[in-house]
Amino acid sequence: MTTVSTTHHILVADGSIEVRRRRGSGPTLVFVHYWGGSAGTWDAVVERLPADRATVRFDQRGWGSSRALPGPYRLDELADDLIDIVKGLGLGTFVLVGHSMGGKVSMLAAARRPPGLAGMALLAPAPPEPLASVTAEYRDSLSHAYDSARSVGQALDHVLTATPLAGAVRSAVVRDSLNSDEAARLEWPLRGIATDVTDAARAIEAPVLVLAGERDQVEPPDVLRRCLLPSVPQARFEIVPASGHLLPLEAPAEVAAALEDFAGGLGC
Repeated sequence: MTTVSTTHHILVADGSIEVRRRRGSGPTLVFVHYWGGSAGTWDAVVERLPADRATVRFDQRGWGSSRALPGPYRLDELADDLIDIVKGLGLGTFVLVGHSMGGKVSMLAAARRPPGLAGMALLAPAPPEPLASVTAEYRDSLSHAYDSARSVGQALDHVLTATPLAGAVRSAVVRDSLNSDEAARLEWPLRGIATDVTDAARAIEAPVLVLAGERDQVEPPDVLRRCLLPSVPQARFEIVPASGHLLPLEAPAEVAAALEDFAGGLGC
């Protein structure tokens, strides 16, 4: 199935962000990619959604087509951009879909209760409160994961995925991981991952879906049960079998089905 999207440039602080929008029935799924991802991270998911499901995808500040946007690249600024995109597009009702780092960004945005927010889906999200294992030494090591194509490949093979990615998909992931402003690339491992957003998570009133990869080494299901669900007790929790951390790339069909079921049940 061919996905037809139109391109829009939405004003944000100090510039604009290129947005890929597919019009259709609501609520609109607004996708927020992981550290190292891009709008393209969601292509296979969008292709598997019903053709009339409205979607929005974009590269976050400092990444891909948004690489030239200046910092700071803190989570709050990324949440500002997300709110500006929703407002700029004039979305009636929408669901935030955040993956990993994008999950934390989505939590911050959802906590502001923007008009039209119908729900939020968190895919392998970073927990609101940093784990004890997120030490300074760990953060320093993580900051070098995307130093080169070789280091990205090692992260893919040994940490990020549980199933091999197809050649073209893998190549795209490597390119995306290297296509960033250096300050944006370093912000998440050195500071963002250690930022406590528990208060924001607890302020979310919208329905929440949490998807965890059964074999995720980064955010394992048991960690999300212990460290995320207490902050969002209204959340529905589902495990995607055999998948690792890169759910949109490893299990796009399962992710699309779960999102459509969630969005369809919101009564919008």
